[in-house]
Amino acid sequence: MARAKRVITIHVRDEREKEEFMRELQRLNLPAFIYVHGKLDSIKINVQGTKDEIREAIGKIRAIHNRVRAKLSPDKGGLYHYSPDDLFRDAGTSVSIPIIVKTLELMGETVKLKEDGSEVVSSVPWEELVEIVKNLGEALSEISLQTTRQIREVVLPVSVAFGMEPEDVLNLLVDLGIAEWKEDKFKYELVKNKGHALEMLIRHLEGEEGDSDED
Repeated sequence: MARAKRVITIHVRDEREKEEFMRELQRLNLPAFIYVHGKLDSIKINVQGTKDEIREAIGKIRAIHNRVRAKLSPDKGGLYHYSPDDLFRDAGTSVSIPIIVKTLELMGETVKLKEDGSEVVSSVPWEELVEIVKNLGEALSEISLQTTRQIREVVLPVSVAFGMEPEDVLNLLVDLGIAEWKEDKFKYELVKNKGHALEMLIRHLEGEEGDSDED
């Protein structure tokens, strides 16, 4: 089959974008041969292979650049666009997207989830969000064996957003009568629905209960 080559130029905004793009490019596993030559604000990429291989490679290269730019540079509304897979890979851990969304909401950040779940849109810059996901993963590893999925969706966001140990959040839930330890299952479980449990816990932590009781 005839071999061909094509050179494309990727324009980058700064050194950070260039480094992240190059890092992502190195992860590509393509049949086409790719040669990269970087300059100040652009990267020339020489792609060699069959026409189909070149077309596939260029499509993936442009998709990578779009993803890198979306996560490093805010859109007109000041929001960043993230792929969950990129987040989990850089954080070295995986937690459920609803937990990430709820954590950011509790931290007062803007956060939206694309309908198909393929993109998290947030006001939090990339490195900060990776750190938040790392912290959620660490908290999850501490309590995963002794909790149900429902209670984790309350404990983890509160733990990270309020800077509390996950065990302390669990104990507080029990003290407030929101959760209990099930001897037969060796797990903590919520005794109220998740939304109500979270609401009661936040109200307690923000001192609203104490204020309302003083009357």
